[in-house]
Amino acid sequence: MSEEDKELEEIRRRKLRELMRRRQAVSTPSVSEPIKITDSNFDKVVRSNRLVVIDCWAPWCAPCRIMTPIINELAKEYAGKILFGKLNVDENPRVPVRYQIMSIPTFLVFKDGSLVDRIVGAMPKRLLEQRLAKHLKA
Repeated sequence: MSEEDKELEEIRRRKLRELMRRRQAVSTPSVSEPIKITDSNFDKVVRSNRLVVIDCWAPWCAPCRIMTPIINELAKEYAGKILFGKLNVDENPRVPVRYQIMSIPTFLVFKDGSLVDRIVGAMPKRLLEQRLAKHLKA
């Protein structure tokens, strides 16, 4: 094996180790309840998890309160596949402005750090599951 071939092989090995480390970092932990999202931890949570659903809500919002038990159930059922988070829009104004949230509840769906879906309004559990299922496949 020539010196160039040895160098290339070492570069390949390093790159593979780097990709494996990155892949492990971008996974979804097995969390069975929604985590609290704030303006300060939002970017880190979205970037460091494979599939994240952020529930943008407020305590005074009746449709948001209707969705709370549904989100809690989904968090249990999809633990390890989808990380659910709850962002109180009254306490954390920067994220709603950044994503132009005009109505709540709004569910922001992030895959590998990128916004891939936005779901607005209260709905039955099965409809929300259908919207989220397509993001689990790919």
